[in-house]
Amino acid sequence: MLEAAAAEAATVAGAPRLERRRRLTPAALAVTNQKVRPAYSPIVIAGVVRLVDFALFSFIGVAIYFAYVVPLNGFNWDYVAAIFGMSAAAVICFQAADIYEVQVFRGQLRQMTRMISSWAFVFLLFIGASFFAKLGGEVSRLWLSSFFFIGLAALIVERLLLRGMVRRWARDGRLDRRTIIVGSDQNGEKLVEALNGQVDSDIEILGVFDDRNDSRALDTCAGAAKLGKIDDIVEFARRTRIDLVLFALPISAETRILDMLKKLWVLPVDIRLSAHTNLLRFRPRAYSYLGKVPTLDVFEAPITDWDLVMKWLFDHVVGAIVLLLAAPVMALVALAVKLDSPGPVLFRQKRFGFNNERIDVFKFRSLYHDQADPLAAKVVTKNDSRVTRVGRFIRKSSLDELPQLFNVVFKSNLSLVGPRPHAVQGKLQSQLFDEAVDGYFARHRVKPGITGWAQINGWRGEIDNAEKIQKRVEFDLYYIENWSVLFDLYILLKTPLALISKNENAY
Repeated sequence: MLEAAAAEAATVAGAPRLERRRRLTPAALAVTNQKVRPAYSPIVIAGVVRLVDFALFSFIGVAIYFAYVVPLNGFNWDYVAAIFGMSAAAVICFQAADIYEVQVFRGQLRQMTRMISSWAFVFLLFIGASFFAKLGGEVSRLWLSSFFFIGLAALIVERLLLRGMVRRWARDGRLDRRTIIVGSDQNGEKLVEALNGQVDSDIEILGVFDDRNDSRALDTCAGAAKLGKIDDIVEFARRTRIDLVLFALPISAETRILDMLKKLWVLPVDIRLSAHTNLLRFRPRAYSYLGKVPTLDVFEAPITDWDLVMKWLFDHVVGAIVLLLAAPVMALVALAVKLDSPGPVLFRQKRFGFNNERIDVFKFRSLYHDQADPLAAKVVTKNDSRVTRVGRFIRKSSLDELPQLFNVVFKSNLSLVGPRPHAVQGKLQSQLFDEAVDGYFARHRVKPGITGWAQINGWRGEIDNAEKIQKRVEFDLYYIENWSVLFDLYILLKTPLALISKNENAY
């Protein structure tokens, strides 16, 4: 009550509104206060191991070939082709033997026996192919045997190192899927027991959430504490890492589920409906499984696994190139800002980042220093007296945004392309943006960007009516659902043209 009264009083007095944060229960705060490290994607780990295996085998085979065969018989491309073919065949055989699983990497005996058998099978396959092709006499037996034993030794050493790394990541919680359960009744208790009863599970249950306060809601579900109500989940997920929200409610409770999903879909997490207690059964392919527990996918976190790697590479490689190309222009703009009015060249402003994280965004200063507005409590309008002479030009041309390349390349809290990071106190008249547009925070399921789909379609600059912010959100959500590297490249290439032809709202 006191916080609400203070916020209202501050608003009436003309001061920036206090940031609204929901108060969590002591049990939930105890979880959010724990130190949590970023997660590693098992899919990416398995993919990197495949690439390392192929490179390792190819290097060993080629090195032995050049060390022994080439000095005696000269160079022959057939050997190189055979080496790459055997390396690729080894990776395929390992895949068929289910060796490329993070849980297998953590073991020892099981992966070693499968690995040795698959490696031996590749060489038997090669020997058989050489025999039928009548090439047996042309293949060096010493090279072949050296390739087998040295390759096997290197593979064992690699897997022992990998096993140590994976076990350390597991201890640090980097491989766990941090999960919350919705529904603290008997269904929730059965679900928690089923998940905890699995061997080598990567599910870490943080607790349960439920709105009910009657006898149907349990204070603990199989040892998992009740952390709060459904409305608390959004705030909880913004204070600690959440990877999965799992509903323990039956499909028959569709009205309750839909009401809850309207609140939770804005989060950058996987949302699933548990089907372990449902009498209605679908085909097995309709389910995704957490161990042996069947679930139905409702929402998936956008841009994950290899997509996230590709976007990171795109941001940092292309961002570094753009930064180098833009450096002379940035130097001239910095000089103009410094000569035009007293104050620093760069300006930091609080903006919304990924998952509502508050980030500092760099811009060239376009307002007079004594009238700076780091929270953007007052929107810049046409003929705004706070804007400097140079500021009007760089704002109109968006040159003031160029320092955000530092955010992309060095701080990694912005992307080149994504929903624009709005100011934390951004308002439509007297309403904050999230109050004016339903589902506004769904824009923050990915990192914000310097440019975006909404911007190149003309939705940039001053927001003075409901349509402008609603259209931005619509275009941003379309971008999130349809992201690809080519889409990013298209938006980036079209941005200069959009800045020239669609800048009537930029002041």
